[in-house]
Amino acid sequence: MKLYAYCLVEDVGALEATPLGISGAPVRLLEMDEFAVLVSDFNTETVAVSRENALAHAAVVRSVLDRTTPLPFRFGTVVTEQQLRSYISARKPALQTRFALLRGCVEMSVKIIRELSRANSAHAEITSGTTFLQEKQREIRGSEQSAAEAKDISTWLQDQVKALTRDEQVIVRPSEKLVVAAAHLVERAKIPQYKETLAAAREKRSELHFLVSGPWPPYSFANIELEFKSQFRVS
Repeated sequence: MKLYAYCLVEDVGALEATPLGISGAPVRLLEMDEFAVLVSDFNTETVAVSRENALAHAAVVRSVLDRTTPLPFRFGTVVTEQQLRSYISARKPALQTRFALLRGCVEMSVKIIRELSRANSAHAEITSGTTFLQEKQREIRGSEQSAAEAKDISTWLQDQVKALTRDEQVIVRPSEKLVVAAAHLVERAKIPQYKETLAAAREKRSELHFLVSGPWPPYSFANIELEFKSQFRVS
């Protein structure tokens, strides 16, 4: 019998009202060493990638977020119980370190959207070799300006919230309207202050559009991988 693994948890002795898992399967708690894993029985080798299954996976992980900080497994993790036990035994010190970082925290997401400058979007009609070179020079200057602006926005955002975050993952996209996508690891008690700080930051940068969401399970910071055969040599 295979298992579908949703997340690794600590300090959870029993499940409360847990949503049904993948394919409507009941979810149970499988205790392993000092940890436990939320799993459901699974009869096939692979999981269909669908909106329904993705939402089911996320709902199970989120169901324990109010009680603990889960370490989510990636979507589609199908394993045996022995593989799970071998993985946890081999990676126990690393898992303890990861829980120490994440304990008491949640993930907050910030996306910043800006209007691209005309230097990036304008295209002159190319009628000669000289015009072509001039256009390429404009594109290079525009790209350099866009990259500098994107870096400045990312650094500015970091300065606004660094006192309230334990860790961060930031993606900067200089050539796109969605210029910065940041995930912040925030202690639960600091969430109100974090939101207030971002609200004040919005007032300072009216030319930017902010999309703030969360709290979420710390998907960006879990770093759990179950590549048993290739990485851990578990049969």
